[in-house]
Amino acid sequence: MSTLGKVAKFGGAGLALLVLAGGGFYVNAGMKNEAYMAKTYEAHTQEIPVPFPLNNAEMSALRAERTPPVDPAAPPVDPNAPAVDVLEGVDVVAIATERGAARGKHLVEARFACIECHGDNFGGGTMIDDPAIGKVLGPNLTMGKGSKSLSYTSADWERKVRHGINPGGSSGPMPSGDFVKMSDQELSDIITYIRTLPPIDNEVAALSLGPVGRILMATGQIKNAADEIGTQATEHTLVPPASDQASLELGNHVLNVCSGCHHADFAGGPVPGGPPDWLPSSNLTPHEDGLKGWTRDDLAKVLREGIRKDGTPVGVPMTLMTKYGNNMTEVEIDSLWMALAALPPVPDPKQ
Repeated sequence: MSTLGKVAKFGGAGLALLVLAGGGFYVNAGMKNEAYMAKTYEAHTQEIPVPFPLNNAEMSALRAERTPPVDPAAPPVDPNAPAVDVLEGVDVVAIATERGAARGKHLVEARFACIECHGDNFGGGTMIDDPAIGKVLGPNLTMGKGSKSLSYTSADWERKVRHGINPGGSSGPMPSGDFVKMSDQELSDIITYIRTLPPIDNEVAALSLGPVGRILMATGQIKNAADEIGTQATEHTLVPPASDQASLELGNHVLNVCSGCHHADFAGGPVPGGPPDWLPSSNLTPHEDGLKGWTRDDLAKVLREGIRKDGTPVGVPMTLMTKYGNNMTEVEIDSLWMALAALPPVPDPKQ
């Protein structure tokens, strides 16, 4: 046999062995992933009021609005007469629902990018659709047929949004790390808003992983949300910081949502769970590798126009964020800048 023939013979045998080995690994990865996706988790159970009740200041304002002015010509009020509640007959729950839905609409359009996964109408959307990684679709959250949350209690919403745990105890790709510090009122407001939307009939397909996605999950590079953030009981804030004036407290609260891409130290790096074509996230700290030399207006420009201080455009997924930046209030951007400026400078891990 010629040398070429020997190479072809043994090279072919080696390739066959590699194919068999790779096939075995792929099958094993699939079995491992099925067991991982079937894993169940325990976490605290917390009911929250939906809609969020009016606070004392709001109730006082309602009473003031409905209290008739004192008529000096009217006869004196009998001090023994039964008190009259000016709010009798007023649908306080309807008012709380209207106000909560308005706040929730702002939250999903300015701070929390819910529509990127669940669609503009919350009837279902696409998180990832890549032949190699797989198809990860955001479920239908409306009150229509195929809704994932149709029978959710507020405790089910709380465990899913802030802890990544489904009602049955399983977990999945919900980016709960971005929302674990969401306040009770904010979560209630978002639920209230979603429940006021028109019902959409849409059955959303379950998660399906491609070959690369299977390997990434089997090797621990794609994790259930509950494993990423932990399932221990977490103290949640009842209400968010006031948003009528800029503050560092409000800025830090808004900044929490950025940690999903920019990491806990906000120094940037590879986007966890992002497709391979996504560029690493930028350093948001006031380090020379990050935002040193930036101004508040530079931040506003990148949020609302997608243009950095040096004039270059941002890349995906930051390109998706400009519509949210344009819906942020001036107070929110002022506060966010306060929080970014107060971060300790951290070197960019990519440098």
